[in-house]
Amino acid sequence: MPETLKPYTMITDFISGRQIPNIGAEENRQAVTRFLVNEKGYSKDNIQLDVKIEMEIDGEHYQSQVDLVVGVDGGDLPIMAIKCAAGSLGSREREILSAARLLYAYQIPFAVVSDGKTAIVLDTISGKKVGDGMDEIPSKKAASDMLSSYQPVSLPAKHLERQKLIFRTFDSENVNVQRNI
Repeated sequence: MPETLKPYTMITDFISGRQIPNIGAEENRQAVTRFLVNEKGYSKDNIQLDVKIEMEIDGEHYQSQVDLVVGVDGGDLPIMAIKCAAGSLGSREREILSAARLLYAYQIPFAVVSDGKTAIVLDTISGKKVGDGMDEIPSKKAASDMLSSYQPVSLPAKHLERQKLIFRTFDSENVNVQRNI
């Protein structure tokens, strides 16, 4: 492992049980995952960590990760993509919206940015804020009910390149993250 510029401690990840570096917004992510399980009814199996996102932009390969992708039991469609942030949540809205639009062949219904204490919940398709605060994050039951009648919506091709540029621009500013150590 290459030398790091700043030493870090290790913590036990709530979802995986593995030891992980405590850098950047990791403590915030732990708070969000605990909230999803303990307060919103999701199981640990409903939460995917560090979901790989890849794209081609102007002939160049770009790869990163989405902090959390949350689904419900037996469902093929995730209900939300979550960015765990330290600092201003508003400055990360466009990043998580783009990720939720690009990650799969359809748009994930909700994009959420949270610092573990509060959250901004966005409708991915419209880009509009639909909730402010941790309580506004859909519960597992509400997500399951919504998905029972949800029709997946693909991102229109004419918006694809712009969304890729938006994601890369904001994501490339994430320097204090595990994938960069």
